[in-house]
Amino acid sequence: RNRGIEGEAAIDRYLNGTLDDLYDPMLLKDMERAVSILCEAVDTGKKIRIVGDYDIDGVCSTYILLQAFERLGSDVDFEIPDRIKDGYGINESIIEQAHADGVEVILTCDNGISAFHQVELAKKYGMTVVITDHHEVPLDGEKEKIPPADAVIDPKQADCPYPFPEICGAVVAYKLVQVLYARRGVPQMEWLDLLEFAAIATVGDVMKLQDENRLIVKYGLKKIGSTKNTGLRMLVEKNNLDINNLSAYHIGFVIGPCLNAGGRLKSAKVALRMLLEQDPDRVSGLADELKELNDVRKDMTAKGETEAIEQVERFYMSDKVLVVFLPECHESLAGIIAGRLREHFHKPSFVLTRGEQSAKGSGRSIEAYHMYQGLCEVSDLLVKFGGHPMAAGLSIEESDIDEFRRRLN
Repeated sequence: RNRGIEGEAAIDRYLNGTLDDLYDPMLLKDMERAVSILCEAVDTGKKIRIVGDYDIDGVCSTYILLQAFERLGSDVDFEIPDRIKDGYGINESIIEQAHADGVEVILTCDNGISAFHQVELAKKYGMTVVITDHHEVPLDGEKEKIPPADAVIDPKQADCPYPFPEICGAVVAYKLVQVLYARRGVPQMEWLDLLEFAAIATVGDVMKLQDENRLIVKYGLKKIGSTKNTGLRMLVEKNNLDINNLSAYHIGFVIGPCLNAGGRLKSAKVALRMLLEQDPDRVSGLADELKELNDVRKDMTAKGETEAIEQVERFYMSDKVLVVFLPECHESLAGIIAGRLREHFHKPSFVLTRGEQSAKGSGRSIEAYHMYQGLCEVSDLLVKFGGHPMAAGLSIEESDIDEFRRRLN
């Protein structure tokens, strides 16, 4: 669904494109509305809270927006949900807390498009809500179900004229900042100073490296060499990488997993604090902590992968869809292990772990199997679920796991 250019022009842009070829941010639906709401909030000194997500895209988009609103002199802070306690996206308790703290404007990034009830609650409390997201829009039958926010920027909306909807949450946030800075007379150089975070998020959130994404990553990787961010520089050094020769591989498999490890095993705020911190000693400590968390994560993943493969080889070799229950596995690693199972057996794979209330898990699919539709067909067994054709997440009662496996197969 690329609404962009064709043929020779596309080839030339792919090979020789520059940052001048990025699409006009004003093509994003609701951009004008969002910018006027936010400019007014800045001018009148309203209390703004940015609500991000716990993965690399969420951390980078939160960072981009925080930097921007601090630069504009706003009264701004942030909240990132806890993966295990809160789960994905903005939830009611985050709204309640914002209300208690006297927050007047909530600005989401990398989440919010499916937060219908949460936005209703915020509106009931009289808050202004601006959503910036890049996830699929929930459907109510054929019709899109958009939360009742004051502005909703998400290129996946059917009536959004943006030419390339496959951008990550941090790029959506980056585009918003581009317009805010232009309106407020902040030099464009300062906007370009945030480019590497849009690039890191694009690779880390596994976006297609085509079209606009390719340009952002191509120039963003080059820019890391001269980054003004101490945390990013130290994290690269501690992983023994050459900061002037980073490839998408280094972001995807070395730097990205470190930035993600905080949100998996402790809190995503560790990574955000590292990026925000100025004091070199404190930055160094936080970078060490992220690297150590990622090393622990690697060991735990390897152990889980071995157990999962053994389980399949003993019991489930004839299944078309693999469902493995690893009660002791850390629930934040289920998706990674499901991905390894899929690679190993070339079958759609679910890995379930023991959660607080019920079993929780993640699935990773193959091209031939639409995972989200597969879950819709057994939704009566599930406490909660969501996802895409290639990946999904779910909660299920432990007693229903065997039936879940049987019916999927």
